[in-house]
Amino acid sequence: MGLRMRVHDREPIGAALRRFKKLIERSGMKRELRAHEYYEKPCEARTRKEAKRRSAIRKALLGKPAKKDRPY
Repeated sequence: MGLRMRVHDREPIGAALRRFKKLIERSGMKRELRAHEYYEKPCEARTRKEAKRRSAIRKALLGKPAKKDRPY
């Protein structure tokens, strides 16, 4: 996947660099590069995915109001 960005005439380099960083961030390339920075064994990837899933479930449950089972 190639990304292209055109730098406009008389555009400050700082502004072009800021636009470039946003482009990389939005495309998901930064996340992919970090994921491939180190080798992760398949069992570790499964464990990480399962932990992320459990965390999301826990957060969703904590966000809901608690049920009142007891009358007092």
